[in-house]
Amino acid sequence: MEKSSNNADWKTKIENEAKLKGFSKNTISNYIYHIDKFLKSGLKPREYLLNLINTNHADETIRNAGFAIKFYLKTMNSKDNMDIPNLKREKKLPVVLSKKEIKEMILATTNLIHRLVIQMAYGTGMRVSELINLKWQDIDFQRNIIHIKRAKGKKDRIVMLSPKIKKALNSLNIKKEGYVFLSNRKKKYTIRTIEKIVENTRIKAGIKKKVSPHTLRHSFATHLLENGTDIRYIKELLGHSDISTTLIYTKVSKKNITNIKSPLDD
Repeated sequence: MEKSSNNADWKTKIENEAKLKGFSKNTISNYIYHIDKFLKSGLKPREYLLNLINTNHADETIRNAGFAIKFYLKTMNSKDNMDIPNLKREKKLPVVLSKKEIKEMILATTNLIHRLVIQMAYGTGMRVSELINLKWQDIDFQRNIIHIKRAKGKKDRIVMLSPKIKKALNSLNIKKEGYVFLSNRKKKYTIRTIEKIVENTRIKAGIKKKVSPHTLRHSFATHLLENGTDIRYIKELLGHSDISTTLIYTKVSKKNITNIKSPLDD
């Protein structure tokens, strides 16, 4: 197997091929990271992945490493590319907060911007990457909609602008141009910033569940389903390419489960 030191231009080849295929910057960075570690290990593809498994790395890390290595081998025209199986993804159900827990999180912080982050993540179902890239010009206050541009898969979509979010946005005493979420130094929020806001708010609210920005997105979808919203509309609001991705929320919704009587209560 080629070592990174003997193949100085592999990064350029991988970056160019990934760009041609329309991969996001995050995906390209992730691939470069895993490929570099693989090449420096001196191991064969299967040996490297088995080593990750045997050293108890997270399944998602191993999956990502596998995809990155396969992409590298294919780009470099290596025959080893066909010898790497895909690790199955764990079929975990998403964590969902109750409406009461959502309300407790919103009320837990007195920082108006931090409160708005929670409201927007839950009230629109936006991904954290979409939140940090949201601009004031993308919010239509007349039509009560938010235009999410170049989201995952480079797709645009429209989501609702809640009256509560609209009121919160209008109350901000800031210059409403550029990015919505800016630090005190006028720098765009990072994903890590949003994650810390959500985590700190969870602690303040006294919620014991593991909560991330994506948990608020899961809760948005689940509560819509429980309120009777058609799954096809939820798919469009979330920006899913395949309805099968959206159907996961039917497994965590209490809409039908609570209508089933436990045999204990007979």
